[in-house]
Amino acid sequence: MKKYLEILKKCPLFDGIGEQELLRMLGCLAARVHRFERKYTVLTEGASARYIGILLSGAVQIVQVDYYGNRSILSQIGEGQIFGEAFACAEVERLPISVIAAEDSEIMLIDSAHILYTCGSNCGHHQRLIYNLMRDLAQKTLLFHQRIEVTSKRTTRDKLLAYLSLAAKRAGARSFDIPFDRQALADYLEVERSGLSAEIGKLTREGVLRCRKNHFELL
Repeated sequence: MKKYLEILKKCPLFDGIGEQELLRMLGCLAARVHRFERKYTVLTEGASARYIGILLSGAVQIVQVDYYGNRSILSQIGEGQIFGEAFACAEVERLPISVIAAEDSEIMLIDSAHILYTCGSNCGHHQRLIYNLMRDLAQKTLLFHQRIEVTSKRTTRDKLLAYLSLAAKRAGARSFDIPFDRQALADYLEVERSGLSAEIGKLTREGVLRCRKNHFELL
């Protein structure tokens, strides 16, 4: 596990926990590292909601597919980030979403019971772990509300501009990268890819933005 220490120290779940304590905790938590190829389904809708994942390398997407097969990307997870914690903490029996590797990825999976319930070893930093988990859930709730704000817009143009505005604010600059390709961005915004590409073309011609692949600049 030592090879993953640098990325784990950046993980919000382990904020404020020292290296040696972290290494001891990983054994106590029975953490396991798995490798997944791009497009592999890491966690499947309907599977047990007991696991919390930490992305060590690569990228994964949280995906929901409705009754008619329409695919929506709820979020993209980057290195050091957590996923699956909301469903585990809510004690949902089955996952209502799927987790798919957007790139070749390494993922640490932890049974949530090892986090939510104090172990017999009475780890000194267990309460800190639970506090960090609750803080992460609160921050994810804020991000979820931001996504609702974006997808509730009526037109593809308004959804795109709302998303890019939020991305620029997070980057602190008018020039920034987004974590999605065109199809993934369309899935995230819940619009058709062809309509999205058309709107990007219009906004480029109007001098509102410049873009190249996943790099955007608001003018």
